[in-house]
Amino acid sequence: MAKSFTILFLICSFYTINSQNLDSDFRIPFEKTNGTETSTYSETIDYYKSLAKKYPEISIFEMGLTDSGFPLHLVIFDSSKKFDFKEIRESKNVILINNGIHPGEPDGIDATMLLLRDIVKNPNKIKQLENTILAVIPIYNIGGSLNRNSTSRVNQNGPIAYGFRGNARNYDLNRDFIKADTRNTKAFAQIFHLINPDVFIDNHVSNGADYQYGITHLFTQHNKLGGELGEFIENEMRPQIEESLLKKDISITPYVNVWGKTPEEGFSQYFDSPRYSSGYTTLFNTLGFMIETHMLKPYKQRVEQTYSLLEIAIDFTIENGTKIKELRKNATATILAKKSYPIAFKLDENTFLTLQFKGYEGTLINSKVTNGKRLFYDRTKPYIKPVKYYNEYKTSKEITIPKAYILKQGYWNILERLRDNNIEFTILKKDSSFSVEEQHIKDYKTRTEAYEGHYLHYNTTVISSEKNIAFNKGDIYIPVNQNGIRYIIETLEAEAVDSFFNWNFFDAILQQKEGYSAYVFEDIAEMFLKENPSIKDLLNLKIKTDTSFAKNSRAQLDFVYKNSPYYEAAHLKLPVYKVY
Repeated sequence: MAKSFTILFLICSFYTINSQNLDSDFRIPFEKTNGTETSTYSETIDYYKSLAKKYPEISIFEMGLTDSGFPLHLVIFDSSKKFDFKEIRESKNVILINNGIHPGEPDGIDATMLLLRDIVKNPNKIKQLENTILAVIPIYNIGGSLNRNSTSRVNQNGPIAYGFRGNARNYDLNRDFIKADTRNTKAFAQIFHLINPDVFIDNHVSNGADYQYGITHLFTQHNKLGGELGEFIENEMRPQIEESLLKKDISITPYVNVWGKTPEEGFSQYFDSPRYSSGYTTLFNTLGFMIETHMLKPYKQRVEQTYSLLEIAIDFTIENGTKIKELRKNATATILAKKSYPIAFKLDENTFLTLQFKGYEGTLINSKVTNGKRLFYDRTKPYIKPVKYYNEYKTSKEITIPKAYILKQGYWNILERLRDNNIEFTILKKDSSFSVEEQHIKDYKTRTEAYEGHYLHYNTTVISSEKNIAFNKGDIYIPVNQNGIRYIIETLEAEAVDSFFNWNFFDAILQQKEGYSAYVFEDIAEMFLKENPSIKDLLNLKIKTDTSFAKNSRAQLDFVYKNSPYYEAAHLKLPVYKVY
């Protein structure tokens, strides 16, 4: 029987239910194998379809194709059974749980199946959630989930078989949220902006060091989140969730961000820039964190502890829902009131917390495989030691928040991403002049190896100048006073770590399209210097002060060219302008 539902601006379809091979009590492979196996993609989707058929509080929707050719699904728990997304956004607290972004880390897939089953079978739990919506992406990386194996997670202790990290086109989807190269990411944006979650949880399994904890957390970096939301996640949400877990006899620690050393030397909070899921959700003032279970703990323990942390996060949201919604509602005004916005951060190496860390003694011993040393954690020697945890980041670069940005038309790929993320903009209906800040790329570095389908730029700097520029009908005017202010700034400011420039969207400006033949330009340059003695003085000064330049006649001629009106205006000029 189909349930009635209302969806604003989006049509979703129900799946035909197929309850074949499912127990009436909805036991999953994890339970049937005593915690050694995880559900396949088809088992997971069939499970939720059957759950929705039996329990009217559950519905499952298709939300757009993924790179695998299969649709991304959204499972909703709504105690009112209305599934009215306009009401959901405005009056109820919404938690979005994402599973299987890395399908070799399936803990959340099974934990969430168990969680929703246990909720709908318990009238008291349904009542408790009357003002809270649970939204679940059962398996985000469908292509990776279908690429099932038992070997790619060589360091991981179970389950017996699992999916692969890369999606159907071999993208790591947890690096794709800004560049949005995949259909998966486009479908995620549909879901995210449809339900507008107050809290976002992404389930993972960690790599790295060995230690006693079975589970760790990775809350979005609070300085980056900033304002009252940042203070709330650091001073209330994180410690209260940690304390609630301890009451269940589950110890948790921040994600152990160490590589090539042991945790007792100290470690820093992972900085989740907008390319990552929790960094992306932060751009829209959603409180986000990742659950990171420990790869070396048994699969059964990892799933059970993920289940417990999900339960506690739901309880926290129920108790603090009104405050969370108020903080989110005021976030844009809070950002605008500061007049400046940080676009780069660096770790504060002088400020730290002291954790009573539960680890194992690590030493270097002789390798039995190579002729070198290897790191060995001795589990017969557990310890509890004070360890420095660096979780404060300082602003290293900030910009004055403009009134708006203007994007030159033709960049349809960026316009597509703005639309996908509900960014409001106006297309100029006639030629118009604006006083703007024009920007040129001054310097940048580029990765020498491919990174998720790109050669990513970094350490980018720009030079700016104020000009009155005539824009054409069809250019894009993007005001910043809107809910997506963070997204706009983080993508359009070239110096921001995950800007569209750094992700190669503007690489065409880096190449000169016109040039000159030296023997022809020599005569033009001679006349130009006679008519512009100030440029000649600059040339002579550089020859006197720069030894390598003084020995390079072609560089000298190029200097004259680039300081002449013959040098193309488009070279290194960003097609993004700032209006103040």
